[in-house]
Amino acid sequence: MQVHRHPPFAAGASALLGVLSLLAVLCFHFPELLTSREFRVVYSEQFARQLLLVGLVAAFVLGTVSVLRGRGRRTALIGVGSATLAVLLGGTNVQFDAIGQTPYSLGMDWFVLSLFFSALVFVPLERYLGHRRLSPLRNGWRTDLAYFFMGHVLVQFVLILVTASTSTVAALAAFPTLKAAIQSLPGWLQFLVAVFVADLGQALLHRAYHNVPWLWRFHAVHHSCRELDWLAGSRMHLVEIVLTRSLVLLPLLVLGFAQPVVNAYVILVGLQAVLAHANLGIRFGWLEYVLVLPRYHHWHHARHGDWVDANYAIHLPLVDMLMGTFRLPRGGGWPPEYGVMELESVPRGILRQHLMPFQRKRRYEDHVR
Repeated sequence: MQVHRHPPFAAGASALLGVLSLLAVLCFHFPELLTSREFRVVYSEQFARQLLLVGLVAAFVLGTVSVLRGRGRRTALIGVGSATLAVLLGGTNVQFDAIGQTPYSLGMDWFVLSLFFSALVFVPLERYLGHRRLSPLRNGWRTDLAYFFMGHVLVQFVLILVTASTSTVAALAAFPTLKAAIQSLPGWLQFLVAVFVADLGQALLHRAYHNVPWLWRFHAVHHSCRELDWLAGSRMHLVEIVLTRSLVLLPLLVLGFAQPVVNAYVILVGLQAVLAHANLGIRFGWLEYVLVLPRYHHWHHARHGDWVDANYAIHLPLVDMLMGTFRLPRGGGWPPEYGVMELESVPRGILRQHLMPFQRKRRYEDHVR
């Protein structure tokens, strides 16, 4: 039996903060290439510099303490080394001129801030409120972090591709009467209708992922996670990301929902995807029948034959009730095991998992154990 030893929390935190600090300094050096124009309006330059300072100090302190205690030295040295390099490259004192306009950017600032605040919120919550004891550096965390990086850094290109595909099709469809009726609704009501319409479309597509063999090979990557936490939801094949986002946003564009409503829905998708996969053992009571919360979605990931066709909704359990796929144990139980039914069918690693749907191979020696 193979024993996996995880680095201590302080050492892991130092490594994470050190690497993020280094990436943030690179964003200051190359803002046109690495930062997203749409996301820069959300935060100020002063806020970014102060947050960078906090990250550098924390990386040094946590890393030094770990090294002195002799616990996770190698991991801690990654944090201290990355933070040191960040300081040598200018740290919080990097100056830049007015940021020019570029058609594309890598969205590195979105990745850094999203990962920092997601970890800041969910790591403590899962540590003290988790339904099972699970290290933040559990098995497979490197793969899921790579997916998190891919999904956030390539967000510009994904959104451009999705917007182009959905807008082209939406332009061919015209429902002036229905559009006028929807646009006459107040913003909050438009949002609720948009969530229901999008979730219904997403749930139908989600069910197709599970029942159409060639679609399942893409979706199996997402279900290959053997442990669920806030980071696990990032594990999605790029083809599935583009296909799902396109087909879910299409009805919203065709029906003429206001752009702020569509933007608010996109934000909701990101937040609820993290929450639904989080390792939170909180009992939400009747809310579990109104909103898709961790226990509800965890049962969708259960490695058990009785749950392969249940809980497809991502926002509203009502959608599963209408589809006849709603299931939730009343006793408050959680799945004993997660993952695909045939573990040998999905290899380990982001690159091999992206190649897997296009290969005829059905079993892999180095698979998701």
